[in-house]
Amino acid sequence: MTGSRLELTRAQILAFRRHVGALDARLPRGRRSLRRAAWAGLQDSMPRAALLSIHARVEGTKPSTWEDSSLVHLWGPRYHTYLIAARDRAVFTLGRLPDERGALRVAEDLATRLATLLAGGRTRYGDAGSALGMNPNRLRYAAATGTVLIRWDGARQPVIWTVPRPKVDPRDVRLELARRYLHVFGPTTPEAFAEWAGIRPQRGVAAFDDLRRALTPVRTPVGDAWILSSDEPTLRAALRPAASARLLPSGDTYFLLQGRDRELLVPDASRRRALWTPRVWAGGVLVDGEMVGTWRRGLGTVTIQTWRRLTRAARDAVAAEVTSLPLPDLQGQAVVRWDD
Repeated sequence: MTGSRLELTRAQILAFRRHVGALDARLPRGRRSLRRAAWAGLQDSMPRAALLSIHARVEGTKPSTWEDSSLVHLWGPRYHTYLIAARDRAVFTLGRLPDERGALRVAEDLATRLATLLAGGRTRYGDAGSALGMNPNRLRYAAATGTVLIRWDGARQPVIWTVPRPKVDPRDVRLELARRYLHVFGPTTPEAFAEWAGIRPQRGVAAFDDLRRALTPVRTPVGDAWILSSDEPTLRAALRPAASARLLPSGDTYFLLQGRDRELLVPDASRRRALWTPRVWAGGVLVDGEMVGTWRRGLGTVTIQTWRRLTRAARDAVAAEVTSLPLPDLQGQAVVRWDD
């Protein structure tokens, strides 16, 4: 893939990512908006993180929104727990199906054994692991076959069951997974896609090669990358007004980044260490389109740690986001603690 490269600024890239990620203006309530919010999946490894990601993007989000019948839980990219649109199950499962004979055999064997064990029923994944004589975490490898779904309420072990395998070509949905990554995380590279998806680097490169006619080379402040050609007009468009404030949970798509992409979002190294910690990530505080701090919650208190002094209007906007969080133990009763 060769050619002259379009020059993009940091402001253009971040504005584009906020726009396609529905972070500048919330989408109207409804299943179409839920699917758009979950276009690249919503990581849900922290209890109700996906719900809070929806809240940052969709109007009228309630504590029960994550249970909408149009959404399902599964083990998605890098085998983390994800909430996705049910109709996109093949993309987030078969799109990651291994090509390597040994890994493919492991995934399909586990899926077969699990389906035989459950026989159409459901059970806790720990019980399924015990019955099969293995660490239940190993069952995650069966997810790439597209036949395993889970339900995790954030408090107990996930419940697991099997479903029919989607009737699609894994190569087709792998390319769709790459297109979605390019749209939501672009500009990006095949190596970044492979790392996010949890697939071998060669497969990431192959996917971008197969999409080369639909890609445009670009130059960013952190290096050369690629975008979907269809996204170029949006990237070139005038910058749009950013939302006054958004609270993004741990693992939110907007900052689910690695390597130099983190430098683009948060140029200061000490602040990057505060956001992307070695263990459980904090949430991110977005004010007027810039990441300005982190947040964590404990019981009824939400602690906001800012990296710079905020205006009174900005603090009020952040506090309003806190009180609107769709969690039963916080709604309208959260205490905001400022650590700045």
